[in-house]
Amino acid sequence: MSYSSQPEGELLRPGSSAPSAPPPPIEYASEQPRTRTVLTAPATYLLVGINCAVFLWMILHGVSPKEPTTAQLIHFGATNPDLILSGQWWRLITATFVHVGLLHIATNMWCLWNLGLLGEPLLGPIGLTAVYLLTGLAGNLLSLAFNVILRDHLSVGAGASGAVFGIAGILIVLLSNHKLPIPWSELKRLRRSVIQFAALNLVIGLATVFTNIIRIDNFAHLGGFLYGLALGVPLVPRMTAGRERYLRRQKITFAVATFLLALFGYWISNLK
Repeated sequence: MSYSSQPEGELLRPGSSAPSAPPPPIEYASEQPRTRTVLTAPATYLLVGINCAVFLWMILHGVSPKEPTTAQLIHFGATNPDLILSGQWWRLITATFVHVGLLHIATNMWCLWNLGLLGEPLLGPIGLTAVYLLTGLAGNLLSLAFNVILRDHLSVGAGASGAVFGIAGILIVLLSNHKLPIPWSELKRLRRSVIQFAALNLVIGLATVFTNIIRIDNFAHLGGFLYGLALGVPLVPRMTAGRERYLRRQKITFAVATFLLALFGYWISNLK
């Protein structure tokens, strides 16, 4: 992976004719309100709000809304292999709230909002937030691992799309549960839409390898997506087993997932 003066953003490119945007949110029971608000999806709006607030904070402190420099991105929390391996591991999380320009944040927030409204009723506010952080962290760790292996110490990465791919990944698994109070035909339609969204954007990311238009961190996308799939597997059996059992399974799953990421990070630190 070669260094470029252009920062490496995780941009989800919108397609003009293909269904690149995730499906609109659905109602999970007839008695639920049709209009989604901050109160019905607090985690989704909170995550979008934090991302937008960070971007606004950057702009108010002199960062270009179109072409921020790598130094500016690093100052506000983007990833960099040398800085992370020297002890600034917090960048693996903060980078998921930093974006490389207005187009970058607009596309990522549109996807996060749609996927969040679809996933929050299945995960709950705490669950959705945990998935965002864990899959964003997983994606950045995988990217860091390949940077270390390829001796790329200069890359700068930022963006929420690793976490967005993670939410898409866990939704693909959760929407395979036949016991959900949703017609199976509707579940299949939603699941197919999320799969198409993930597949199309992964292909777009891979295609940019052969162009110089924009640099996309494909390892962060892939890492977030795969970790999202993995997080969903142990949750499916408890989704309809009652709130208490489901929340207990979430806590165990997320705790184990955090421990495994810590081990992965320790392994990466010893690669150098």
